[in-house]
Amino acid sequence: MSPIARLFAPKIVARAHCDIPCGVYDPQQARIEAESCYKIIQKYNDSQDQLFRERCIVVKEERAELAKHHIDVLWSDYFKPEHLEKFPKLNETCWKAAKQASQVKRTTDIAEAQKLLDLIDEIDQMWRATGGPTTTRMVNMVPAKAS
Repeated sequence: MSPIARLFAPKIVARAHCDIPCGVYDPQQARIEAESCYKIIQKYNDSQDQLFRERCIVVKEERAELAKHHIDVLWSDYFKPEHLEKFPKLNETCWKAAKQASQVKRTTDIAEAQKLLDLIDEIDQMWRATGGPTTTRMVNMVPAKAS
């Protein structure tokens, strides 16, 4: 990098789950990816086609990483100290879910995928109880009128 480019390069780089922190958080993003893992593992176990099975592994690992990402975003960006007061097991549940997503990446055991879904459901219950659907989602949107 040239000295001039270095001079104008940003000193601090901000990171968010999207380019602009939008305030939209929903455990269903993680759940959809986890459901994909579950279904892919089913298809993997039902197939004898080696090439298909290899493709299943690659896609399952990508989807498990996305599930983990969405769990981490909820945990670090949505949930606040007051939520932890209401749900003392919040940190533990999110941590276990992130670890379980990593486990799903490593295995083709459908029971491991089910464990991830169950943990995401627990996170979803806490998200709902903290007002997540009304504070992080657009509720009662009126469809745009056609011109």
